[in-house]
Amino acid sequence: MTYLLDPDQLEREGIHTVLVATPDLQGRLVGRRIPAERLPSIIECGIEICTCAWAWDVEQSFDLIGAGVLAVCSMHNGAPDVALVPDVGTLRRAAWLDGVAICLADPVWPGTGEPLEISPRVMLKKELARYRSMGYSPQAGTELEFYLFANNPRALRKSSFREDLDPTTLTPSDFTIHEGNGYEPFFQKLRRNLRESGIEMEAGQSEWGTGQWEMTFAYGEPLEMADRHALYKLAVRDSAVAAGLSVTFMARPLNDQPGSSCHVHLSLRDDAGRPVFWDPDAEHHMSGTLRSAVAGVLEHTPAFMVWYAPTINSYRRTNSQEIAGYGRTWAVQNRSVSARVVGHTSAALRFEYRIPGADTNPYLTLGGVLASARDGIERTAKPPAMTVGNAYDGDVDAAMPTQLAEAAGMFATSDFVRRLIGEESTSHFRHLAELEWRVYQSTVTQWDLQRYFDRI
Repeated sequence: MTYLLDPDQLEREGIHTVLVATPDLQGRLVGRRIPAERLPSIIECGIEICTCAWAWDVEQSFDLIGAGVLAVCSMHNGAPDVALVPDVGTLRRAAWLDGVAICLADPVWPGTGEPLEISPRVMLKKELARYRSMGYSPQAGTELEFYLFANNPRALRKSSFREDLDPTTLTPSDFTIHEGNGYEPFFQKLRRNLRESGIEMEAGQSEWGTGQWEMTFAYGEPLEMADRHALYKLAVRDSAVAAGLSVTFMARPLNDQPGSSCHVHLSLRDDAGRPVFWDPDAEHHMSGTLRSAVAGVLEHTPAFMVWYAPTINSYRRTNSQEIAGYGRTWAVQNRSVSARVVGHTSAALRFEYRIPGADTNPYLTLGGVLASARDGIERTAKPPAMTVGNAYDGDVDAAMPTQLAEAAGMFATSDFVRRLIGEESTSHFRHLAELEWRVYQSTVTQWDLQRYFDRI
């Protein structure tokens, strides 16, 4: 049974509202809601939204737009509109909402129909086209962790998050069935709604952190994977609010608990459907193509940390020793490294990239990993020696950024990044990351007061 919809089905399915949405630079879905009967005209002409959707920081600050430093949207160009053109093949019921469907879309410039280059979905589609020209079909999967609290979300926000957090599990419960059973009604309803929305889940579990959970997506085509990932986050947030619960996808929300990751799994098939990463005669069955792909991903990791670890909070996780990836390391079946080769059959052999956090934008992260792997394959790059034992026992990788401002600089000065997305888009992401760092540096936090108020 397919859970994707045809526009002609909407009335029969009881759909009265359609959300036409696309990811912003933080990976959140933005767009407009329309009456279902208007969808045919929107499919033909698109629906316009302001380019500010790709210029805001996470708080929708006007700083960069007012400063005129972003070519796509500023007061100097009048903050123009783009048209969201629905990707009709993504139309599906948003089953966690009554009578609502959602359709992913791509932004184009009105008049010319040219895509908005800064759009994360557009960027990922371009990278997948490069793979097709090489005769490869990538397959990807994401594993997403999050924290769920029994607190009312509005009360938490109104208290500036100073209200004591009440985690949904009170003890470390990694893979523990009993702890998960207490919230089975919530997750059962969520899984059913996701299934009815065409979002294929593979498995779920309680995690080691108190109040931490994980759900994994069925392996598949990367664009569909990114779409599922973005829709899933929306569904989890909406479902939590409806249940009076609070959810966060911060990379590390609590000082005394582990961070939340977004592990990315990647493999390749050729035009004949053969697994490219498998070599029956090689050590661990790893083909030269797999080794080169891993080499490219590791080599370009410092440059893409702005995408893999996009917030101030991201580096609370990546700078820890909580198996959150460690420098440019790799190995077979070793969770202490950044790229872990897993799978024991030709169909299952892949590598798992462990650095991205739960706060990452899935379109950008998949795009960055794929582009890096492709570059490694094209150059037949050689990876470093595999790690033996605990990667954290090795030397610190000095090439890796340890905070967002440093990552922004590495991103902006990377020749590979500039060739991949162009000077304008490179500058755009650098400005956003540097604004985030400036806001952080100029803000007095609870940590400042606790540490210094009566001690200095």
